[in-house]
Amino acid sequence: MKQCTHAEALPDPEPVPLGETCPECLRDGTHPVQLRLCLTCGHVGCCDSSPSRHASGHHDETGHPVMRTFEPGENWRWCFVDHVLV
Repeated sequence: MKQCTHAEALPDPEPVPLGETCPECLRDGTHPVQLRLCLTCGHVGCCDSSPSRHASGHHDETGHPVMRTFEPGENWRWCFVDHVLV
């Protein structure tokens, strides 16, 4: 089974300001489907089911490896690098 090699070393960041929504969607006037929180810097972005996929775009731009769901009642993380749930 493939495992994530990044999650153990990550900080536990607080969401950046405007953390209740995707700031890029807010800027562009679009609506996120669900939100994801970068576990390196606290950036909040929309999920891959959203038209702009800002959480994945954040990973592509920064290389930050792991995000977690930012949805109430959900508790999972995803490693973009290793392509596994953490």
